[in-house]
Formats: sequence, structure tokens, C-alpha cells
Amino acid sequence: MSRALVVGGANGIGLSIATELAKRDDYDKVYIVDRSAIAAEHQHPKFEQREFDLLNEDYSIFDGYSDVDTLMITAGFGRLALFENLDEQHIINLMNVNTTATLRIIHHFYPKIRACEDFYCGVMVSIAGFISSPFFSVYGASKAALKIFIESVNVELEKGGTTNRILNVSPGSIKGTSFNQGATELETTAPLANEIIDHLLHKDDLFIPQYDEIFKHVLERYNRDFREEGRHSYEYKLNSGRIK
Repeated sequence: MSRALVVGGANGIGLSIATELAKRDDYDKVYIVDRSAIAAEHQHPKFEQREFDLLNEDYSIFDGYSDVDTLMITAGFGRLALFENLDEQHIINLMNVNTTATLRIIHHFYPKIRACEDFYCGVMVSIAGFISSPFFSVYGASKAALKIFIESVNVELEKGGTTNRILNVSPGSIKGTSFNQGATELETTAPLANEIIDHLLHKDDLFIPQYDEIFKHVLERYNRDFREEGRHSYEYKLNSGRIK
């Protein structure tokens, strides 16, 4: 039997991934680490949660999950705002939670990841880590750092002789999550959660949802002229109604 740890699994896509893993017969337990408690209506008999804030200095909590063979890190946050309107503490906290925390958690599990035995590891990154994203400058920077980290470490894993990889999941905006102060809607996010799990278990290294439909063309435009695509992104967000 397998056991999974979902960091940031109390709501949003993290909760959806945890829920879909718990539905699978080959998983007998899904650990969830999150600073928030799981709502009563989203509880599952296979869930075991510990509340933990990723801004804490001591990460020894993660040494207590030696029985897992699946690690999914979905914790993170962002806010659409111009850089000039972000205070310094927001910048510090965002980089610590979105980037440094992921590197630290993976470091705790790295002996398992680089071993010969199967270990499945994935990280929710963002398409913002691939392109310039006005109103998301610091968030995009935090995700771009994860992108390069994952790509670099995956080469080290390959050269080290293991088949294990770290999956970079880089979506755009996901409906049915609480990222933009919305409500978690598990029925809405379940198909994407299962796609992510399938890529995770196949040990893929990159999954961009809606790549053929949307992001292939976005990335092509960006590579042709990153300045013009940045201007397009600025106007798109400005007209989206998401800027408060």
C-alpha cells in the first residue's frame, strides 16, 4: 500500500488532489500538512492532518513522514498587484512560502527521491514561472525559481541513475479553488486533480494543463517578443476584473 503527503492540502487544488488520492484503493493514508484545518464537509477517513505554518523556522515535522512514497506540494499564495503596492513583508513571506519552503521540504525527502525505489514527487508551480506576468511580478519570480530548480535537480536525478523525477505542474488560473478568494469546489477540480496524479505516477517532469488549447500559443508569443507579450498580459489582467 502507498501513503501520500500533500503539503497545502486543506483547500483548493491541494485538497482535491488529496481527496482523489484517498479514493484510490492503493493508498491507505493521505497525510495533509497545512496551516488551515480541513473543513468538516471535506474530511475523509484516510486523511490525517497536522497544522503547520510554512513560515516557521523548524521544518523537522517533515522528518516524521518516513512512510510516504508520494509527496505533492501545493502550498503557495499570490496577490494581483503592482510591485509598488506590495509591502516588504509580503515579498519576504511570499518568497519563503512559495519557493524556499518547497526547496526545504524536498531537501528533507531527497534521500527517498534519489533512491532506486519508486518515489513520486510533484510541485504546483505556475505558468507565471515561464513568462513575464505584470501584477504578478514577485509571484512569478517565486515560480520561475521553482521551475529552474526542478529542471536542474531532475538532471541530477537522471545522472544519478534513479527513475524518480520531480513533476512541475504549471497551470494558469484554476476554477474551483480558493486562490483568488473563491470557494473550494471539489467537483470542479477533480478532473484536473486526477490528471495531475496520473502525470505524477508516470514520473513525468512537466505538465502544463490546457497546453495545446492555450499555453502553447502564449509561450510561442512570449518567445517571439517577451516585451509585447508582457504588455498584452498587463492589459488582459487590467481588463479581467480581478485587480482590486
